[in-house]
Amino acid sequence: MPIILIVLLVILAVILLFWFSFNILGWLLMLIVAGLVGWLADLIVPGRLPWGWLGAILAGLVGAWLGVAILGAWGPSLAGISLLPALLGAIVVAFVVDLVAKAMSRGRVA
Repeated sequence: MPIILIVLLVILAVILLFWFSFNILGWLLMLIVAGLVGWLADLIVPGRLPWGWLGAILAGLVGAWLGVAILGAWGPSLAGISLLPALLGAIVVAFVVDLVAKAMSRGRVA
């Protein structure tokens, strides 16, 4: 009886290990795709996103959420991100961030 329990626990541990590994890999792929979408939006919109790649990833993730919420999930999808709505949403996010950054810099006195 204890051998069966040990075998079942080992099988459960292996299943959980693979599940966590693939789940982490999925998250990493999603962050890479979001970073590329945010970077592309940063190239399209005049101005620069703050925080470099972190800002691009954030713009890509927020843009993907915004784009799918407004336009729906259509077009090609990669790593759980619908590329066309994500790009349109990331362009909107990059544009708004650029406008806010310009407005904040005008209000400062040197």
